[in-house]
Amino acid sequence: MPVSKQREKVRFASGDTSCAAWHYPGSNGGCVIMAGGTSVTKEPASDLFAARFNDAGFAVLAFDHRRFGESGGVPRQIVRIDEQIADWHAAIEFAAGLPDVDPDRISVWGFSLAGGHVFHVAADHPRLAGAIAQTPLVDGRAVAPNALRSMTPSALLRLLGLGVADAVGGLVGRPPILIPTAGPRGAVASLTTPDAMDADRALDPERRHTNWDQTVAARIALQVGRYRPGRHASRIRCPLLVVVCDQDQSVLTAPAVEAAGNAPRSEVIHLPGRHYAPFLESHEQAAEAEIAFLRRQLDRHDSRDSRVPPFPDEQFTR
Repeated sequence: MPVSKQREKVRFASGDTSCAAWHYPGSNGGCVIMAGGTSVTKEPASDLFAARFNDAGFAVLAFDHRRFGESGGVPRQIVRIDEQIADWHAAIEFAAGLPDVDPDRISVWGFSLAGGHVFHVAADHPRLAGAIAQTPLVDGRAVAPNALRSMTPSALLRLLGLGVADAVGGLVGRPPILIPTAGPRGAVASLTTPDAMDADRALDPERRHTNWDQTVAARIALQVGRYRPGRHASRIRCPLLVVVCDQDQSVLTAPAVEAAGNAPRSEVIHLPGRHYAPFLESHEQAAEAEIAFLRRQLDRHDSRDSRVPPFPDEQFTR
């Protein structure tokens, strides 16, 4: 897995704590802000794609959401959606001040849960050059029935019980009850779809990320079904690339395609494979499509600077 030798560790303030990030200096003024979903920290989430973006001239800011990885925030391993969205806002503000970054050439990239965040963040930041949502969770309500079918009845009851206990315990200051982020059918885990167990070979095939804690507070079982960031699609004003995998059994394909159709300037790329295919057998196709998309946004920025009329709104599906 390629990793740029030029990257440097940085931190930026977010809320009452700080987020840790890797900054890869770029050469073309563009910057891609990246983060992973659920408990996936910045290295397994971004190393593979960040190196490709950086080789193409883009600066990269790959960060850990607060309460995960090397970022601050306690208690640990708790997903709080509002906090994570605030972390993205803080990352954009920080990236805009980097010496190698043009504030008008910042794009955002996320996958899975963070791919859903991309919809919300892009809607809040019309100045973004572009947004890439890779196998995004855009509608928790739509994917919940499929996730439930992948669980045994006993595992589901235990998960819900732990979720309630964790949520109630959090109200009185108890430590979070942690569960595995992914597991096989029958396990008590956040996700037990058939492709959930592809994460290790997709994100850490060489077992380099020994500090990656693949657990999450059990209360997430009560949250994800209510998270529907695709509803923000109609407010997105920047170009949006949505990468879906046609055999995805974790976030499904149809909800992301439907959400993309509601964004004024969207493009959908269909890849073969399951949820983690962009990190595995479909990586070259995914990386090439995403780099081409990012380069188009730089070209459009240059065209605007040259007083060429802006491109009209557009939607593509491939």
